[in-house]
Amino acid sequence: MVGQDLQEGMCYNQIIMHKKKAGLQVQTFRATRSLLRLFSSDRTEPLPKAIKRAGIKVAFIHNEKRIHTGMHTGAAQINRLMALALAQRGVQVRHFYPRHQLTETPVHLRGIANILFFYSMLEHKDEILRFDIIQGTTYTPLPFLSFDVPVVCHFGSTVRGYLDSVPPTKLLSKEEKLVFKELVDLNIIPEFDLKTFRPMEDIADIEEVAASRAAACIATSKKVSDELISMEVPAENIHIIHNAIEDYWFESTRARVVQPPHLVFLGRLGNDVFTLKLKGFSRLVRFYRAFPDVPKTTVCMTTNRKLKEWLRVAFPNHYMYVNLRKDLIPGALAPLYGSILFLSSQYEGFSLSLVEGMSQGLVPISFPVGVAPEIIRNGENGFLVTTVQEAERCAQELLGNNEKRLAMAAAAKQTAEQFRSARIANDLLVLYRHIKEERRRKNRNENDI
Repeated sequence: MVGQDLQEGMCYNQIIMHKKKAGLQVQTFRATRSLLRLFSSDRTEPLPKAIKRAGIKVAFIHNEKRIHTGMHTGAAQINRLMALALAQRGVQVRHFYPRHQLTETPVHLRGIANILFFYSMLEHKDEILRFDIIQGTTYTPLPFLSFDVPVVCHFGSTVRGYLDSVPPTKLLSKEEKLVFKELVDLNIIPEFDLKTFRPMEDIADIEEVAASRAAACIATSKKVSDELISMEVPAENIHIIHNAIEDYWFESTRARVVQPPHLVFLGRLGNDVFTLKLKGFSRLVRFYRAFPDVPKTTVCMTTNRKLKEWLRVAFPNHYMYVNLRKDLIPGALAPLYGSILFLSSQYEGFSLSLVEGMSQGLVPISFPVGVAPEIIRNGENGFLVTTVQEAERCAQELLGNNEKRLAMAAAAKQTAEQFRSARIANDLLVLYRHIKEERRRKNRNENDI
């Protein structure tokens, strides 16, 4: 017992020493973060009242009202951005949220509970059916598929894509298994694998039903389009419309200062073992550990307190921003222009983090997920890799060639320009007008009969 106490005391002292050593860095980071919060505003202004009308009314169905923090999902962020951009084009947009959810649902029934959650939207049926188009994330407009108003299912990703892309821990490489063993041993995560995938399987099945019966499906990347086609959704019903990022990502007025590059991770890490594997957490750990002398900056979202504390002391030269409000992130990344953005994910439907990082002049090294294969040109504005070892070689090349790294940073920043919010509004308007015209044609044909 004494030996155990002594060992624990030594571990504790090591952590304290590490924290003292990084004390000045931590104080500087916290001061910077406080200033960012002090001088930045919450950018969740209400939808503007359209001056001119586009003659289209769209009902958006989703379930997150609090969408101004870094903790919201990509779906909520994109719903908000689409609604704002469309309103500026004269489209009448209204958000609808379900309110009635089953409580204390057993784990294996949570998928069904979530589906029923959206069926509670029928309480708004009379209001929603007055709109020209009903749009929601993946299966969320499900209750309205049997009515006459056209339904659009917006697929930023598919649950089937998650399930097919994330391997059991036993199939990971030896090095990656050791990372998860470390997390389990420290009680950061309780298990190596989820005990049941039934909720996700239920959602995957209902997504397939919704996609096959919707008037149109939006796919945010060719990858997602291929997934929908594999579900036997007719290709003519699938429209690839890339996501966009908020305009404030392009508003930086900070003078560019060339400084030693960092390794950067930007995005959601999650809290459980499945999401950590989905986001390639073990790949990120291996990548960071391969460069002990290179500064690292992690801008991540997680509510796992133990994971946050472990990350703070797991790597030398490491700076962290956890759950930073979304509109503050560009200010945190702006000084890192020319640094290396590592996208470690096993699966992404689009990857907002990739485009957001590129908008700040970060050079991406990415696995071929989401929109990455469509926008990354190897050696010009980033690198596509298939192994961590390959990612390390690309990073070494960039770290050893400042001229190339800065040229690629400029190219990455230029690439991100195509994802401004105006573009997604234009693409959506083309789709909506096509749907309305198809509906008019159908009604004319029925009247002629």
